[in-house]
Amino acid sequence: MVMNERQIRFYQEMIPYYNHALQSFMDHVLLNKGLSANTQMAYERDLVRYLQFLEDRQIKSFDAVKPEFIHDLIKQLLEIGLAPSSLARNLSTFRMFHRFLLAGNLSTQDPTVNVDLPKQRRKLPVVLDIHEIETILNCPDLSEKRGVRDKALLEFLYATGMRVTELITITQSNVMIEEGFVRVFGKGSKERLIPVGKTALRYIERYRRDVRETLTRKGRSKDRLFLNLRGMPLSRVAVWMIIKQYVRYAGIEKNVSPHTFRHSFATHLLEGGADLRSVQEMLGHANITTTQIYTHLDREYLRDVIQTFHPREQ
Repeated sequence: MVMNERQIRFYQEMIPYYNHALQSFMDHVLLNKGLSANTQMAYERDLVRYLQFLEDRQIKSFDAVKPEFIHDLIKQLLEIGLAPSSLARNLSTFRMFHRFLLAGNLSTQDPTVNVDLPKQRRKLPVVLDIHEIETILNCPDLSEKRGVRDKALLEFLYATGMRVTELITITQSNVMIEEGFVRVFGKGSKERLIPVGKTALRYIERYRRDVRETLTRKGRSKDRLFLNLRGMPLSRVAVWMIIKQYVRYAGIEKNVSPHTFRHSFATHLLEGGADLRSVQEMLGHANITTTQIYTHLDREYLRDVIQTFHPREQ
C-alpha cells in the first residue's frame, strides 16, 4: 500500500519527536535486520500511518500510548479490508517499534505486550470436486504437442499437490519413474519426496518421449521438466494461463488457480481416509495446523451431505 497524500503531508510535517523515533528505528532496521528494500518500505508505511493515528488523537508521548489505541487502529484496518497477512505485519511492526523505543530509553513502557489480532474465521480455499478435476484433466488434445504437455502437467499437479513454484523448477532427474516418487525442493529449499501415481507417471513418460525431446534447446532448457514451445522453462504465469484455459473449456465457473489443484489434492486425500500427518508430509507444511484447514473442508463436505440427504433436513 502506497502512502496517500495525507500520509505524505504528515510524513513531511512530522513533529520532531515522532521524526526522531521513526528515523532511529529505520536506521536500526537497515543496519541490523537484513530485510529487503520492499519490507523496509512496508515497515515505514505502517509506522507513518500509526504515528498519524497517534497524532490525530493528540498523543505527544509514546508513554501515553495505551493498548486500546492499537486495538482501535487494528479494528480500523480490518474494517477497510486489509488482508490478514498485512494486519499481522502491521502489528508486528508496532511491536518491533515499541520494543526498540523501550530498549533505547525513548519510552518506559510497551503498549503492544497484550495486543493480539482479532479472531477471524479462516476463509476456506476453493476446491474442485472429483468430477470437476476429471473434466479438466480430459480437456487437453493429445493429438497435439501442447496437449500432451498440458495433460502431463495437469495430471502431475493433481497427483502431487505441489506448489506452482515447485512444479516449474522440477528437473527430469527429480522424477524417479521406477521408484514412483518425485524429489521436491519447497520453501526454504527443504527437500521432500512425494509419491506419484501410475497415471501421472504414464503421461509424464509420454510427454518426455514424444514432446519434450522435440522442444529442448541447448543452453535454454536447463533440464527443467516442463518447457514452453520455445524450449524455455515454463513460468508461473504460463502455468496459470494453461489452467485457466482448460477450466474455461470444462465450463467451470469457480475461480481456479494452480493452488486450487493443491487444495483439491489435500481435500480428496482426507475425504478418502488419509491421515493428517501423511498429507502434511506430502504438502511440505512445517506446521500441522496449516494442514488442518483441510479437515475443516472435510467437515463442510459432511455437513452438506447431512443437509442434502438426511430425512429431517428435507
